[in-house]
Amino acid sequence: MKMSAKMENALPPVSKYHQPLLLRLVLGLCWWMVHILFSIQHVVNQILQAVKSYFISILLVQRYWDLQLHKLRSLAIVVDSKEARNTLKVKKLLSWLSRIGVKYVTLYDMEGILKKSLAESQGDLPNGILHKDRMMIELLSFIDSKEGIAKAASFLCNKYLRDELGNCEGKDLSITESDISDTLNVIGFGGPEPDLLLVYGPVRCHLGFPAWRLRYTEIIHMGSLNSMKYGDILTALYEFSKKKQNYGT
Repeated sequence: MKMSAKMENALPPVSKYHQPLLLRLVLGLCWWMVHILFSIQHVVNQILQAVKSYFISILLVQRYWDLQLHKLRSLAIVVDSKEARNTLKVKKLLSWLSRIGVKYVTLYDMEGILKKSLAESQGDLPNGILHKDRMMIELLSFIDSKEGIAKAASFLCNKYLRDELGNCEGKDLSITESDISDTLNVIGFGGPEPDLLLVYGPVRCHLGFPAWRLRYTEIIHMGSLNSMKYGDILTALYEFSKKKQNYGT
């Protein structure tokens, strides 16, 4: 009896074994509840956005149709390469933008799928520019960005070496932002800087769009190209038209 009493005293309390398990269960339950709440909120937001887009599309929300596009000199569209294969959707998107009154669109995907498919349907495109109705469409891919950087670097390197050889006073030579911008324009890779960039795809980034053309660009993620809606485009353009941009000094 004494031996068994000692053994019972030597054994740790049962609750010590159950505390970590109970804590994990409580934390797991809290995490599950938080996940459910965020999922419900996301679904509700998606439904509200779809309803709002529908009402905008059928002209029930008039203010979204009174767009002031004087601030939108250039619009850029970035499409994920997998979704860019759906050329019918892309052409429909361009048709909507033309109907809204956008004058200049830069269309970009990393692999150049859109550039290739539209070039095949339209023939040779001088400087990658396509004219559709009253809208100009510039076609870009990641190769254009890479080639632009390489040519700009080569041009600036040669210019730097010439200036260094002709610099008798030994002054320090530096490359400014304006030098880079001028160089890109000289070699034909400048182009207009888009005021607004719409991203279609699963990721929220510009997917390699030429960074030197995004200094003051507003970027909006529009979701999947397959689920694009006319009302969503009107909403994005309307919200952009109401924004005040401060460029600094």
